[in-house]
Amino acid sequence: MDVKVVLSSDEIIRGLKHYRRIAKQDVLRASETSDPEAFRRHAEARRAVYASLSELAERQTPSEVVAAALEQYQALPFVTGSNDPAHTELKGRENALENFFLMIGLEPKVRREVRSLRPSLDREPGQGGGSRGDEGAAPAA
Repeated sequence: MDVKVVLSSDEIIRGLKHYRRIAKQDVLRASETSDPEAFRRHAEARRAVYASLSELAERQTPSEVVAAALEQYQALPFVTGSNDPAHTELKGRENALENFFLMIGLEPKVRREVRSLRPSLDREPGQGGGSRGDEGAAPAA
């Protein structure tokens, strides 16, 4: 999938650094939440995605970073709407990738297209299974 990226590598790295800081703050304030362990795991999962994408942005072109992020997003099992605590890290990774897509200005149509290809936990990869009921929801940083 050919996606046009208008941000430079440096701009992507700066944006991801900002998101990593927010996730770090969330880790630090997890104890103040109603479910500290889940909040911490979610924030750490987001932070790991931002760090991974930053490393890619240091070595690859912006288009290659976006392609890698889209591949990661497509490979994630679809767990949106599940309250199972076992899915906290998956939700954190999904949230981080969606934040990245917002940051780079990825067209929502592209994200929806890739989202529709994601496997559900009870399906094989490539069979799809994503619901489109939460498309308007704004992910947290």
